[in-house]
Amino acid sequence: MTVPRHVAIIMDGNGRWASRRGLPRSAGHRAGLKPVRMCIEQCRQLGIPYLTLFAFSSENWNRPVTEVGFLMNLFIETLEKELDDLARQLVEVRFIGDRSALGAPIVERIEAAEARVVEGAQLRLTIALAYGGRWDLVQAARALAQDVATGALSFEQIDEAAIGRRVSLGGLPDPDLFIRTGGEKRISNFLLWNLAYSELWFCDRLWPEFDADDFAMAVREFGGRERRFGGVPGAGSH
Repeated sequence: MTVPRHVAIIMDGNGRWASRRGLPRSAGHRAGLKPVRMCIEQCRQLGIPYLTLFAFSSENWNRPVTEVGFLMNLFIETLEKELDDLARQLVEVRFIGDRSALGAPIVERIEAAEARVVEGAQLRLTIALAYGGRWDLVQAARALAQDVATGALSFEQIDEAAIGRRVSLGGLPDPDLFIRTGGEKRISNFLLWNLAYSELWFCDRLWPEFDADDFAMAVREFGGRERRFGGVPGAGSH
């Protein structure tokens, strides 16, 4: 079976899962940690080397202050509890997003997590935090403008590869498979540059309900698709 090299996931539905059970939304966010662990384990078992999770978008700042505060505390708590175990599983953790929007305690923990070198890492876990696809393209454009202004890059050298190196996932392969739970069928400002040729897989189940069978179904369906990248059927992929 053909498996993707890189899976990107929008983990949608925590709040609705909690509301349907008469629980506070915070309970849904905490319940959402279980499928995160499952996805990491499935990637390791299947030999998928890259996993990117959309944890908190730039638009999520518009949520109630109490919910945002809970989420930030949950990120800190989870980082402190899970990092050692992730390293033992040969999982290396990186973060993308606008760190200027985050508080110092979270940034400190992010930097400490990224400073850890995992020898022989088998999975690169990227967590998108305070991230937006349009923000990503703006910061890439600014980086290009700076390089042109300093003479490090000429105008003629600006091409797709130059932009690709400056977006947040620069240096990683683009996601082959995009998964979104929760029943919505849109990419919601996630990895706008990198999802250009990703296979999209949408699931009605809410994120806390997403299990190993669902993940396996997404991977199986991916393996059965023909990726043409703008070519004709039967011509193969590049």
